[in-house]
Amino acid sequence: MINTKSLTECALQLHKSIKFGKSCVRNLSVSQTKMSDIEKKFVLPKRFEGSEKSVWNEYIQLSLEYKPLNLGQGFPDFPPPKYVTDALSQVATGDNCMVHQYTRGFGHPRLIAALAKLYSKLIGRDIDPQTEILTTLGAYEALFSTISGHVDYGDEVIIIEPFFDCYEPMVKYAGGVPRFIPLRLKEEVSGRSISSADYILDKDDLERTFNCKTKAIILNTPNNPLGKVFTEEELSHIADLCKKWNVLCISDEVYEWIVYKPHKHIRIATLPGMWERTITIGSAGKTFSVTGWKLGWAYGPANLLVNLQIIHQNSVYTGVTPIQEATAIAFEKELTRLNDDECYFNSISVELEPKKNYIANFLQEAGMKPVIPEGGYFMIADWSPLESKVDLNSEKDKYRDYRFTKWMTKNVGLQAIPSTAFYSVPHKPLAENYVRYCFIKKDENLKQAAELLRKWKNGQK
Repeated sequence: MINTKSLTECALQLHKSIKFGKSCVRNLSVSQTKMSDIEKKFVLPKRFEGSEKSVWNEYIQLSLEYKPLNLGQGFPDFPPPKYVTDALSQVATGDNCMVHQYTRGFGHPRLIAALAKLYSKLIGRDIDPQTEILTTLGAYEALFSTISGHVDYGDEVIIIEPFFDCYEPMVKYAGGVPRFIPLRLKEEVSGRSISSADYILDKDDLERTFNCKTKAIILNTPNNPLGKVFTEEELSHIADLCKKWNVLCISDEVYEWIVYKPHKHIRIATLPGMWERTITIGSAGKTFSVTGWKLGWAYGPANLLVNLQIIHQNSVYTGVTPIQEATAIAFEKELTRLNDDECYFNSISVELEPKKNYIANFLQEAGMKPVIPEGGYFMIADWSPLESKVDLNSEKDKYRDYRFTKWMTKNVGLQAIPSTAFYSVPHKPLAENYVRYCFIKKDENLKQAAELLRKWKNGQK
C-alpha cells in the first residue's frame, strides 16, 4: 500500500530544494566540485602575480640534493664571536624569566637603548630610542615594513642594480612601480683587476629616472652582490636628487661594518638635509655573524617610522625577546671599545681581507675574472672564459649563469649563485657572464674550493 503522507512530504522537500536550490545544491555538491574549479578560485592574488621563484629556495634544495661545497649562500660556516653566543646562553639560563616572554612591540627596551647610543654617535645627532628605532624580524622585515608603509599604488621606486632580490617584489606587492637603473662597468678599465669601484651610476640616466611620481629610491651600500661602497660624491648626487624631488631614501646598510681599507662606509643619513628623508636598515645577523638570529632594525625620523610601526604591529607585532636581549648585551660590549682594534666592528674586515684575496687568486687561476669588492663578503666573477669546458645545454634554464652554476654544482661539486637573480628582466643580460661567491667561510673550505677548481681545470677527478 502506498503511503501518501510520505509521498507528500517528499514532494514538499523536493519543491523546497528546487525553490531554494542554489545554496542547497552548492552544499551537496562540494565533494563533486572539479579540482580545476578550486584552482581557479584560489589562484595567487593579482598583486603577487609575476613573482618569480626564489633563487635561495631553489639553490638550497639543489645543495641538499647534490651536497656541493656551498660558496653560494651568504653566511659564515664558522662560529660567531664567543661573547655573542655567551650572551645568548646567559639570557637562556639566567634568573630573569621575563626575557622569555613578550617584549615591547616596537623594540626590546635594552636593545633600542644600545642601538640609539651607537647610531647617535655614528649619525652625529641624538636618536630617540622610543620613536626613531624599530626592531624587526631580520632586515627583510625592516625592508618590507618600510616599503609597505611608504609606497602607495602607482608610486615609482628607483632600484639600483644589482639589487637584493626581495626589493622588486616588495615594491610590487605594495602597488608600486619599480624603476631600474644599473651600475655599469667603466669602459676604460683595462690591464688591471676590475674593482667594484669601476661600476658607476650614469648621472644623466639617474637624473632622468627621477620624476614627480618617484616616491623612494632604494640604496644598498656596501652592495650585495657587487661589493661596491658608494663614495661621498655618488651619495651626494643621490641626496641632491632626493631633495629636489622630495623622495624618500631607503638605505640598506646591513654590511656597514665590512669595508676594506682605504674605503669608508658613509651613511647617507649624515649628509645635509638627508636625515629628514632617510630610513636606514641594519642587521644583527650581518653585524655579529649570526644570520640565523633573524634580527634587524630600521632607524630614522619619528614621522617616517610611524608608517613602519603600523605595518609591523599588524603583521608580526613583536620580536624575539631572548635574541634581542642577547644582541643588546653584545652591543653594550662593543660600545665600550668602538675605537679599538679588537672591536668586532673593526676586526671583521681585517679577518676577511686574506679570504677575499685568496678567493680572488684561485678564481683567477681557474680562468675566471673576479671583481674585487670594496665591502661585504661576496665576490662576483666572470665565468665566460670557461664556457668551452661546461655543457650548458644539459640544463634547461633560460639564463646562462643559472645553467653554469647548476652544472658546476652537479659536476664539479662547487656551488655559486647566478648573478641574474639580482637584476630586473630587461637588464639580466648584463649579468649572465657573472656568478656570485661568498668568502666568509672557513679557510679549509676555501682551500677545498680552490682544489676542486684546480682539478677540474686540469681534467682530474
